[in-house]
Amino acid sequence: MVREVAVGNVVFGGNRPLVLIAGPCAIENEGLTLRIAEFLKELTASLGIGLVFKASYDKANRTSVSAFRGPGLEEGLRILARVKAEFDLPVLSDVHDITQVAPAAEVLDIIQIPAFLSRQTDLLVAAAQTGKVVNVKKGQFLAPWDMKNAVGKLEASGNRQILLTERGASFGYNNLVTDMRSLVIMRETGCPVIFDATHSVQLPGGAGTASAGQRQYVGALSRAAVATGIDGLFWEVHENPEEALCDGPNSLPLDGLKKMLEQVLAIDAIAKGC
Repeated sequence: MVREVAVGNVVFGGNRPLVLIAGPCAIENEGLTLRIAEFLKELTASLGIGLVFKASYDKANRTSVSAFRGPGLEEGLRILARVKAEFDLPVLSDVHDITQVAPAAEVLDIIQIPAFLSRQTDLLVAAAQTGKVVNVKKGQFLAPWDMKNAVGKLEASGNRQILLTERGASFGYNNLVTDMRSLVIMRETGCPVIFDATHSVQLPGGAGTASAGQRQYVGALSRAAVATGIDGLFWEVHENPEEALCDGPNSLPLDGLKKMLEQVLAIDAIAKGC
């Protein structure tokens, strides 16, 4: 049985209903961030599911040195703290080195380890020692069974509040593929598993100086992943993905979210016998 991991009133795992982790790729500005948080709060409340709001204060892994990265640690955490306070939502963001962990832990409910850093022992240990829930994204270069080693590092550091996220595996150049077996295999660790559907349709570096994406496949992949019995979905969303400053090609527009969520929740209920 997959263990339960609680983040305030939101609980992942334990055969509980699906949880949504969603928000813009990066914090573009305070107003947009708050509007998206309010929309997602109202939507998930109407559907009776848990929500964790995500947004990055710094996208350190960008294709180009001139790419938009976000407002930075201090300002980004201030905005996330406002989201948390105004909408009573748990919040998630990435950390990129050990110096960010302590200040991030003062605000974040879930500390996320980016996929490219999923083997960085010092970062995993520092995140674990905060006592916060830690979400580790599986590296695009890792097999699903390799994630037991990341889990081992966190547990050896005194933290069993662990989420694992699948976000696609490298498949040739500028392409990712999702192996649905990965979701089942990672759940064998006993940790709740999340499927990052929007990053799984990313085409890394596919636009030359930026990543491209194929958001038209997010719904199909989400439905397939939920059918395996996963514990959460991770979606990047935006008011106008075509104008998003980061990951627009694989982000979802807000106006299509309700229908897509209703579909995956129906599948989730069947998969879990609810």
